[in-house]
Amino acid sequence: MMQRKFLCILSFLFLLSAWVPTAAQTASNASDAEGHQWWQNAVFYEIYPRSFADSNNDGVGDLKGITSKLDYLKKLGVDAIWISPCFPSPQKDFGYDVSDYENIDPMYGTLADFDKLAREARKRGIRIILDFVVNHTSDQHKWFLDSKASRTAEHRDWYIWRDGKGPGQPPNNWISDFGGSAWTFDPATNQYYYHYFEAAQPDLNWRNPAVKDAMFDVERWWLKRGAAGFRLDAVDTLFEDPDLHDNPVLPGQTALGDPKEENKYNDKLPEVHDVLRELRKIADEHNGVLIGETWTDDVGELNRYYGDGNNELQLPMDFLFTMVNKLSPAEFRKQIAAVNSASGWPTFVISNHDIIRSYDRYGDGQHNDQIAKLMAGLYLTLRGTPIM
Repeated sequence: MMQRKFLCILSFLFLLSAWVPTAAQTASNASDAEGHQWWQNAVFYEIYPRSFADSNNDGVGDLKGITSKLDYLKKLGVDAIWISPCFPSPQKDFGYDVSDYENIDPMYGTLADFDKLAREARKRGIRIILDFVVNHTSDQHKWFLDSKASRTAEHRDWYIWRDGKGPGQPPNNWISDFGGSAWTFDPATNQYYYHYFEAAQPDLNWRNPAVKDAMFDVERWWLKRGAAGFRLDAVDTLFEDPDLHDNPVLPGQTALGDPKEENKYNDKLPEVHDVLRELRKIADEHNGVLIGETWTDDVGELNRYYGDGNNELQLPMDFLFTMVNKLSPAEFRKQIAAVNSASGWPTFVISNHDIIRSYDRYGDGQHNDQIAKLMAGLYLTLRGTPIM
């Protein structure tokens, strides 16, 4: 009885997902007879390298381990693998604090290992997507180490340094996403530096043309080395109000005990889209794809990440789907219909490294396997690109 109920729900959801794209929503530079590019036909699979496959029995997964599983991934039907950050890092935030954008962390292997992975993946028709942390670096990156050396250092303006309002008072009221002030005081230079996330993750100053050029060079470097594109981390937070206006304070407190704020002056600023257009131009030169970690409140906001004429992100993630935390055809239908009305190709997300797996979110403890098959059936039959 329970299985029949699940199958009925699945059939209903499948019918809801049927849709024919308009000419405006069909990409140019087609890769197939129907006008689709490779990333529209692909199944993407996120790999966390530390835990995926350990080739040398040291207790840590690595790039050689991923290479050893390519035949398995191909058999599963995977067309592209998104590898969470595998760059050198102090690991204060599981690799999202990058200390060198153009190398591989020794715990995961070497550049030669990456080259072999890309080469072997290409033989099997599998593309490599790298996790590009564009908002911030590690505080151990050579750019930041120089930046904090003195107020006149070459890289000083590569990060956001400001005087405090007074002794022991940060420049404004902005709160870090990880709790506490978004400003950390540096006694050596008597200024504060800004970090939207961990104090060990200082924000890059994207208003500095030298920062833009350096990050665009990183993008080109990996595309030439064999990457087929990037998942862009935390793109919403690239820019801050240069005048550092205080954010509006909302009623209540966060789960970490901080005042609640509307991130009016340090999140989703219009300049973000200028950078995305430039990143897209570079990706297009290599037939690459850009996936965005884009937290949007509605489809209108999602549309802005596709850009006018679809000239920004090909695949801005739709996290609205993750808000449906129950097996409700009505709720899924609402979200599917909304994203199908968007101006670009859908990228539904049901889980990732920040979101509890769908198996647990939707499972009832008794029929988890059947529910997982139900969700896979829905997810893999929707019009759009799935990222498992």
